[in-house]
Amino acid sequence: MKPVGSVTRGTTNPNRLRRVDNWIAATLGGVLRRAPDPLVVDLGYGASPITAIELHARLGVPVVGLEIDPDRVAAARPFETDGLSFRLGGFELAGLRPTLVRAFNVLRQYDEADVPAAWAAMTATGALLVEGTCDELGRLASWVLVSPAGPRTLTLASRLATLDTPGTLAERLPKALIHHNVPGERVHALLADLDAGWRAAAPLSVFGPRQRWRAAVEAARSAGWRVLDRPARWRLGEITVPYASVAP
Repeated sequence: MKPVGSVTRGTTNPNRLRRVDNWIAATLGGVLRRAPDPLVVDLGYGASPITAIELHARLGVPVVGLEIDPDRVAAARPFETDGLSFRLGGFELAGLRPTLVRAFNVLRQYDEADVPAAWAAMTATGALLVEGTCDELGRLASWVLVSPAGPRTLTLASRLATLDTPGTLAERLPKALIHHNVPGERVHALLADLDAGWRAAAPLSVFGPRQRWRAAVEAARSAGWRVLDRPARWRLGEITVPYASVAP
């Protein structure tokens, strides 16, 4: 089966995807535990296999790293262990039928028009897909949870100790949304309401950024946003909303 997709830059760093990995473990761990034969695909792991290695360690289920670049696959093979392997593959998932696919910093390098077909290809066998973008150190991130029926949720996540303002997350929105951070679009309105709440909560900074972020999330809820996660996730610098509420 010929891999579907294009070779990307492949930039990666240790712990770059820790935020999304921890979210997967907390939010989708039950899905993996209930699966009779759980398998996770790390699509487009990049020039180093480190993020696939970390994903396997964090989830404790079989992981297959897929790359469309044969040289990257060859370089990763020495790191294979029981439950962790590497193959040549793209959006067609090399014929695998995983329970979950993680594709990070891949579609960011494609055109927005390519996103729906890529989502459909990666969920065609019934897999859930976590697709998103983060900065080089993993301090700012966002991702979409996609099912075979379409996108379900959007999560924004940041390292609160270094967060300037929630609006900074705009530069790391998933490809499907990044060009829609303009007045009149719903994702822009969400970030604007978080920013407003963040500014209003500036006096809470003396108690730490977690208190200020929680106040910003509460302000977004008061502005009418349906927030799906609980304060335990907010403490980690996260907010999850239905994708329909921010869709272009």
